[in-house]
Amino acid sequence: MSEFQKTLEKYAELAVKVGVNVQKGQTLVVNATLDAANFVRLIVKKAYETGAQNVIVNWNDDTVTRTKYDLAPDDAFLEYPVWRAKEMEDLAAKGAAFMSVISTSPDLLKGVNPERISNFNKAAGTALANYRKAVQSDKVSWTVIAAASPEWAAKVFPDEPVENQVKKLWDAIFKAVRADVENPVEAWKKHDETLHEKVHYLNEKRYQKLHYTAPGTDLTIELPEKHIWVGAGSINENGFEFMANMPTEEVFTVPYRTGVNGTVASTKPLSYGGNIIDRFSITFENGKIVGVKAEEGEEILKRLVDTDEGSHYLGEVALVPYNSPISLSNVLFFNTLFDENASNHLAIGSAYAFCIEGGKKMSSEELKEHGLNESITHVDFMIGSTEMDIDGITADGKTEPVFRGGNWAF
Repeated sequence: MSEFQKTLEKYAELAVKVGVNVQKGQTLVVNATLDAANFVRLIVKKAYETGAQNVIVNWNDDTVTRTKYDLAPDDAFLEYPVWRAKEMEDLAAKGAAFMSVISTSPDLLKGVNPERISNFNKAAGTALANYRKAVQSDKVSWTVIAAASPEWAAKVFPDEPVENQVKKLWDAIFKAVRADVENPVEAWKKHDETLHEKVHYLNEKRYQKLHYTAPGTDLTIELPEKHIWVGAGSINENGFEFMANMPTEEVFTVPYRTGVNGTVASTKPLSYGGNIIDRFSITFENGKIVGVKAEEGEEILKRLVDTDEGSHYLGEVALVPYNSPISLSNVLFFNTLFDENASNHLAIGSAYAFCIEGGKKMSSEELKEHGLNESITHVDFMIGSTEMDIDGITADGKTEPVFRGGNWAF
């Protein structure tokens, strides 16, 4: 067996045992593109060996997707299959685990009418609202991981010979998810513990506000009174741990919906809707987005903000030091799963219920009362750099350093 194949098998085992932490008798649902077929077959094998009852694989194909956006009538983007949404809801209710294997080109939908993209995202977001609530309140185990594809690799490593691009991207993925070490499962346990040290510190501090300053950024974010910082591992409603994102280098919480004021500038491109949005800034007043500017993809960004009422507000505040493995690799992945773990970031849209005390059992109305945002979308964008400082402001007005020069100040 080649070294690459050995590492790929370790990655598959990591995804099954740490990512979703499949339990004996459980169903695993895998959503993936055809580019990831060989990797997904390994995941299926590892899942059954671990004790899965059933493994359901939902395939999609980027070429088919692009063909639809080019040739289908406009009405096709106003609907989402009801049966698929119901299937996801039903599987979640029965305790299935969910894994997404992403490998799509960041430029898949470049040149497509932004209205078509926006309409489909709204239709899908609305249809899958109940499933998303189960995910965002940690009722089910779920994870998002990645697999290399030729188109994505060409975007990340354009200066490499074509025959080397995919291997180069696989190597970068393996390193980012710690699949290249001798015992990846044990490495993730240690990584989880390290992130929880930061989580514990921030939860002890109970900052009322965070103040961000950097070139183009002067932003104040109020935090709900009973906010909770979390990082790395999560726990589903049956008490089983899982890792929602692999890789992950962040600790995060929720902002108070109407407590965000100022302007923030992006520091990395955002891959959204098969397009790149780059060099953009967003201005907030009392939590609401009141202005956006972008040198690339401005129309796509405006339509994202106009998805629904909740997409005019933030749902996540995440801290990632510049001196983190993905950042120090100097690889720009053009993929949020990786790029958000190289940079402080915020998310437009829905908030995670588990980031407020008792939130996992709260109704939508109760979550709103505690200041959490609700939306059919959740999109992270990167704002961190070596020039970013963040101060924590306590309830009595005391200011303390949280980040200095892009890294932890404690």
